[in-house]
Amino acid sequence: MALNSPIELRVLDRIQAVSAEDWDSLLAADSTPFLRHAFLAALEEHGCVGGNTGWQVAHLAIYPTDSEKPIGLMPLYLKSHSYGEYVFDWSWAEAYSQHGLQYYPKALCAIPFTPVQGTRMLLDGQHDPERTQQWLIQGLKQLLIQNGLSSAHVLFAEQKTQDALLAQGFMARDAVQFHWNNQSYATMDAFLDQLTMKRRKNIRRERKEVVEAGVQFRHIPGEMANQADWAFFYRCYANTYLEHHSSPYLNEGFFQAWGKQMPEHLHLIVAEKEGHPVAASLLVVDKKAPIPTAYGRYWGSIEYIPCLHFETAYYQAIEYCIREGIQVFEGGAQGQHKMARGFLPVTVQSAHWIKDPEFATAVERFLKRERAGVGAYVDELAEHSPLKSTTVLP
Repeated sequence: MALNSPIELRVLDRIQAVSAEDWDSLLAADSTPFLRHAFLAALEEHGCVGGNTGWQVAHLAIYPTDSEKPIGLMPLYLKSHSYGEYVFDWSWAEAYSQHGLQYYPKALCAIPFTPVQGTRMLLDGQHDPERTQQWLIQGLKQLLIQNGLSSAHVLFAEQKTQDALLAQGFMARDAVQFHWNNQSYATMDAFLDQLTMKRRKNIRRERKEVVEAGVQFRHIPGEMANQADWAFFYRCYANTYLEHHSSPYLNEGFFQAWGKQMPEHLHLIVAEKEGHPVAASLLVVDKKAPIPTAYGRYWGSIEYIPCLHFETAYYQAIEYCIREGIQVFEGGAQGQHKMARGFLPVTVQSAHWIKDPEFATAVERFLKRERAGVGAYVDELAEHSPLKSTTVLP
């Protein structure tokens, strides 16, 4: 696919069409670990995307006509459903169906199964990155038109990319996540002292229940995690889906590969009772980011113990962040209950381009109403902050 310029836009059906060196060389300083070649390649190689998963790989790549090294990349998938996105557009698909039109396949620029805000376009800083970004956006629209796709969706992009998309006619959609912020706490007690009395007492009560149940914790840096550790973690992860009568998006092969290829970004927390593991959670960690950040990804257990979820997935993770000087702990999508554990609401955005003008107008009206509702929701949450009124965030 060629554009009217000295570049070529290619659609890649596998990430291995670009070497790991060329892909990762375009990562910005604030790119999350989820955008690394190793992570996306592991998803493809272990069948979590591609094949019959409903995630057809279609990464966009910009190449100069005189080079085989890309200067712009966009992780892209053609979706035949809306699972694993954390931005819900099922009602849009239903509206299309009611009018005898097909919503799927659609184009999705996102990190599969990962509601984390960050870079969505990889740009070579030596080749006019703003122009390359425009080529990628234009190429995305062209892909829709040439292949009869209904729409394009860019999920959880950082603000600069979001602004560029809105300037090209995309529509913004707001969502709420819950993040924990480290205010240079020296200890867990120093953090708890910043909470209201009700929240502080509740957390201490929950933690006491876990201790009295005889549970202890083992922290395993990714570099020290072995095959058995990942096998147990996967057992816990899969059991979470089983308990919700669902099937896991990811498989054990993916986790084993991820653990080998990106150990410096992974941290396991394993709960043990009477010397036997009973639960586990996983943190993805980026200590070298401009703002060191931990991402809470998955948790699961093989035995029910009251309050174990909160301790394994939140309190142990917060203690880890305090100990390691990590500034932000992202707790993942949704979950208002996280506020009771010291997390605060954060508004994040996605961008959407609907090809059909009438449906675009209808979606725009819907988003305007929804945005007002999200704003009111955030205002309401602010009235119930877990922090003391004297606490000031940086």
